[in-house]
Amino acid sequence: MNMNSSMNIGQASKASGVSAKMIRHYEGVGLFPEAARTDSGYRQYTDKDVGTLRFIRHSRDLGFSIEQIRELLGLWQNRRRPSRQVKALAQAHIEELDEKLKEIQAMKATLEHLVNCCHGDDRPDCPIIETLAADGLDVVRPGKSEGHGAKAGLRPGRPARAAA
Repeated sequence: MNMNSSMNIGQASKASGVSAKMIRHYEGVGLFPEAARTDSGYRQYTDKDVGTLRFIRHSRDLGFSIEQIRELLGLWQNRRRPSRQVKALAQAHIEELDEKLKEIQAMKATLEHLVNCCHGDDRPDCPIIETLAADGLDVVRPGKSEGHGAKAGLRPGRPARAAA
């Protein structure tokens, strides 16, 4: 398609890999400019719009937030921007991903411990259900010791507390 070609939302969705629902959402939150409309009110998109939607999709695939993508779009569109700004944004995102990864590993370790404590037989007693129903689920976060923000709770290799 040439730069002046016009697509409806379904065609733009297919070309960009972004669902029509998400295109409307991105327009609604101001991440993507509202499309031009035909006289009958249908959205019309250009090849440039599809390129922007692909940029947004690739950014989302890497886990960037809407606000981070807004900033990345501004940097992408500013051909005079220093690359250090882009790199700093990406490095900050890596740090966020590292934190999320630690949290997921802590959840996994806690769940593995609960699964190991459960007999998984015909008895109704189940430490997994008991822990989920308890007043608070204690997942130990890496880098936090008892008394310094972490709850003294379930840890891999430590038996579940008996219900009082």
